[in-house]
Amino acid sequence: MNIFNKLSHQLLILIIIIFLAFFLTLGLILPQVIVPSAERNIYSYLREPLEFVQSDINQDLVTTEIAYIYKFGDTVAYSENIHDIININNINDILDNFTNDYGKFIYKNKIYYYYTLHNDDVTKIALTNDTYIEKTKQDILNAILPVVFLAFLIIALILILWGSFIVRKIEKLKNKIDNIDNNDYDHSLTFQIDDEMRSLEVAIEDMRISLKDQEEYRNQMYQNISHDFKTPLAVIKSYIEAYNDKIEDANTVIDVISEQTDKLEMKVHSLLYLNKLDYLKESKNVKYELVDVEKIIDTAIKEFKFRRKDVKFIVNFDKSSKFYGTYDYFETVIDNLLANFMRYTESTIKITAKNNRLTLYNDGPNIDPDLLEGIFTPFRKGIKGEFGLGLSIVKKTLLLMNYDIKVKNEKKGVSFIITKASK
Repeated sequence: MNIFNKLSHQLLILIIIIFLAFFLTLGLILPQVIVPSAERNIYSYLREPLEFVQSDINQDLVTTEIAYIYKFGDTVAYSENIHDIININNINDILDNFTNDYGKFIYKNKIYYYYTLHNDDVTKIALTNDTYIEKTKQDILNAILPVVFLAFLIIALILILWGSFIVRKIEKLKNKIDNIDNNDYDHSLTFQIDDEMRSLEVAIEDMRISLKDQEEYRNQMYQNISHDFKTPLAVIKSYIEAYNDKIEDANTVIDVISEQTDKLEMKVHSLLYLNKLDYLKESKNVKYELVDVEKIIDTAIKEFKFRRKDVKFIVNFDKSSKFYGTYDYFETVIDNLLANFMRYTESTIKITAKNNRLTLYNDGPNIDPDLLEGIFTPFRKGIKGEFGLGLSIVKKTLLLMNYDIKVKNEKKGVSFIITKASK
């Protein structure tokens, strides 16, 4: 198995890489930072003894780290440890390097530091190699590295513990997702810290509940669709049997079959149209324009008048109200609403357009408040226990045109209010 397949392994490798990069960087950069400070110290270290050197080399001042050169005229004297400090055969080989009051030079690939003090015609020079610098760097590194290593170790341990804590949370969430459709699985998770993980768990739980509700709704919808299609088929079948048994005559059977076939055709057409709306929702090719909704209403009223001659239609249309969409969509909306009204209205249907708001009212019975929430849901049991797609088609069609619809129970009757949807 690939070691990168687990988050805990990735975290451990990341810590190791950071650890190596940090100490390599520390080992390379820290010495370069230390050197300038150490060099300033070494010049002070060289200067102080020179102030005590008089006319000759005082052997009491000679140390293993510093050699002294005493120059006056053409005469040059030096301390006995000069060869321990620098590997030379002749002192004149290095005299040309002492050009400044202090500084450093390279001789035989090694670095040497010097400090000069001028007194009358006498020049006193203190000379040392880079042993002090290297020792200083080593001492600082020896002091810093263990502390840094310990601090990094503690940080790494904290990160590993935190990473393990996160990994356990992720594993719980993964198990929850893997069993999202398993009702026997314990989906309860208790994340004490209100962080992104808890937000994710809440989102997953909301999704699980939503999927569960959709599954229940889908099952219920299949049952309702089956019932809605089964009834006309059962009627057709029963009349055919009645004809075969010589109970009903052919003309009656044909009329019933024709009527029930029309109902089935209408239901199939509505179902196909509803599915088409889901496709059109993703399409960007539909162009919306100013629609003469008043004309569409007048045409629809002429058709529906003959279905129920006892119903009175009242239209109050504000000429300044404008509606944008397509003629086909608004025809679908008006036709489905009026078809619904035909089943429930008692005597009056009133259609009003004002301030870009379209209100369709019928004086039928109020809608049960328990049914209002899902009234636009397809194949959900509605008023008088009936199922249908008409109102769902209305809702989805209006949403395509960026309109919304609400239902309101009046003191007598029901109003459907169409307004521009808020963005």
